[in-house]
Amino acid sequence: MENIYIFMIAALAILAIADLVVGVSNDAVNFLNSAIGSKAVSFRTIMIVASIGIAFGALSSSGMMEVARKGIFDPSQFYFNEIMIIFMAVMITDIILLDIFNSLGMPTSTTVSIVFELLGAAVAMSLVKISNNNEAFSTIVNYINTEQAVKIISGILLSVFIAFTVGAIIQFITRLLLTFNFDKKPGWTAALFGGLSITGIAYFIIIKGLKGADILPAEFSAWASENLLAFLGLNVAIWTVISFIAQSALKINVYRLIIILGTFALAMAFAGNDLVNFIGVPMAAYNSFLDWAASGTAPELFSMEGLAAKVPTQPLLLLVAGLVMVLTLWFSKKARRVVKTSVDLSRQDEVKERFRPNWLSQNLVRSVIVANASINMILPQSAKNGINTSFKDSESATTVPKSELPAFDMVRASVNLIIASVLISIATGLKLPLSTTYVTFMVAMGTSLADRAWGAESAVYRVAGVLNVIGGWFLTAITAFTAASIFAYLMYLGGHYAIIGLFFFAILMLVRNYLSSKKKNKEAQLEEDLQKAESQTISGIIEESADNIAKTVSRTNKIYSNVLKGLAKGKVGSLKKSRAGVEKLNDEIDELRGNIFYFIKNLEETSVRGSNFYIEILGFLEDITQSLEYIAKASYKHVNNNHKPLRFNQIRDLQEIDQKLDEFLTATQVAFKERNYAQIGELLGQKETLYNSVTEKIQKQVARTRTEESSPKNTTLYFGLLLETKDLIEEIMNLLDLYHNEHQQS
Repeated sequence: MENIYIFMIAALAILAIADLVVGVSNDAVNFLNSAIGSKAVSFRTIMIVASIGIAFGALSSSGMMEVARKGIFDPSQFYFNEIMIIFMAVMITDIILLDIFNSLGMPTSTTVSIVFELLGAAVAMSLVKISNNNEAFSTIVNYINTEQAVKIISGILLSVFIAFTVGAIIQFITRLLLTFNFDKKPGWTAALFGGLSITGIAYFIIIKGLKGADILPAEFSAWASENLLAFLGLNVAIWTVISFIAQSALKINVYRLIIILGTFALAMAFAGNDLVNFIGVPMAAYNSFLDWAASGTAPELFSMEGLAAKVPTQPLLLLVAGLVMVLTLWFSKKARRVVKTSVDLSRQDEVKERFRPNWLSQNLVRSVIVANASINMILPQSAKNGINTSFKDSESATTVPKSELPAFDMVRASVNLIIASVLISIATGLKLPLSTTYVTFMVAMGTSLADRAWGAESAVYRVAGVLNVIGGWFLTAITAFTAASIFAYLMYLGGHYAIIGLFFFAILMLVRNYLSSKKKNKEAQLEEDLQKAESQTISGIIEESADNIAKTVSRTNKIYSNVLKGLAKGKVGSLKKSRAGVEKLNDEIDELRGNIFYFIKNLEETSVRGSNFYIEILGFLEDITQSLEYIAKASYKHVNNNHKPLRFNQIRDLQEIDQKLDEFLTATQVAFKERNYAQIGELLGQKETLYNSVTEKIQKQVARTRTEESSPKNTTLYFGLLLETKDLIEEIMNLLDLYHNEHQQS
């Protein structure tokens, strides 16, 4: 009997490490997005600062461990064997759920997941006990700490509204005072902003965040709490003077200093508040095991009322956990994927929008536009002029390519970090497991809205993105509760076999997702996205467009071949993947077309001819994807509807065309990639050969249709593929002809 519990403790230790890895991968967005988005310092510096913050925060989190032991349920109502089932169900659910969100690049809340997993597993075991004891359902309140659970859940949900509102208000006021040309303001404004900002960090992180961690002297914490105004006033004065000296004498950018300190503070608050989400359950399980082993009582008779006692501080274990978090931060690619989602939704300028608009986002944006128009009618003209002046974008010239510019400026990054740190640190000081993801994400969205980053061109997409993320949060809660309760019940029914089986199922899911993510990253490296034109001269446009043409031709060749292979073998999955590849290529070309306005605005006066050349290229690329889209969709639809497969001679004819087209497209890709424009003339000479090959196949099919063909669906599909292939060749030839003529003129 004891062996299974030793296995469970070992399994929980492994799951704790895995949970730290997947948890940090998800929560890295909490403290990295502002520093990365503003590009205030190098990525390496950001990582070092965040790592130090995590290490300090890990050592300050011991007080938060009580949530996993008695925050959601009453441990005295459960026996040791039941508690271990609850803890195993929670950890297995947690790592699977978080890893799925990481793979999707969606930020979710580790706090919400752990709270609802504890609630779900505890409810499942409570219902089992109620059923076995023939008790009324209403007695569940004896098992679940409903008052504390409601308080925790309400705090988490309320944080969404508070974080967004406070972030928007503070950012609006800050921008109104500092404007986008904050670097041209007098030195004392930056010094005062630095003094107020660092004071907030000093009080809410050092005092509130570390108050219960036994790191600071008790006398100092007590004095600061009793003399709050004196403490804050002294800090403001000291840090304002230091900021002024740093700005004036040492030429240190105060905003950059705030971002560094804010990143440290937020990383520290994250570790102090969220470490319980990853190791709180395994630590509680380990303490339970020690108590049970020392008692000599049967596991089904040993009451777990001892969990209600305060957990002993284990600095070494906390330090090891902090080390795992730091290593994950440095090496996790999934962490950077999640950060990118948050940064792109906050970006001040245009970006490739990841989310599609929906009915709700469209109507929300429309409502805000109407409300804004109403407010503008009330405000006096002088007030509107003053606000518009403060929110006028900086016009400072820059030679940095648009792709390398920061997503937002250092003022917004500073506000993001300060507001999020303050809110999270207050929660940590109160031992309330506030969701750091909810807070940091919603603060960033609030400041983006206040900063007018969501303009008419992007608002509907950004709002849709925020709604998708928030929807994912609610999905996290529902899924966590449901999955944990199901796993707990399966373990109760299946005993040792179910416990061992579910543990290895979780490990298998982690390995599977890791291999799948690795494969996707490898494919993404091989298949580079199309890049927006940033050149201001005709020669630069020719060079940049050549890269996009080479990538488009390469991807067209791959998709075309894969479609024919999937069609020949009747593989729906392969055809679906090819269809998705066409949609992705089409979206990238649409994005290039959406950038035409900025492209033309940035052109040199002597290079306006380049705009016509670039627009024609985009037109031909769009035509190519339209033909490819028909080929992929028609093939997928045919196979997915279970129509008769193509005949052998039809497949053979298509493969002959594919072979010739593959040779032609490969040579085209190489010509553009190596800038061998002289080769384009030779490629144009192959037009008749390719045309004749397709025409010959059309004539053969006409003859077959009159004599032996019996499937209307096959005939329709086959003729459609041949005609679109002919159009595809025509469009590529037009593209080559355009480049050939331009090269001759140059």
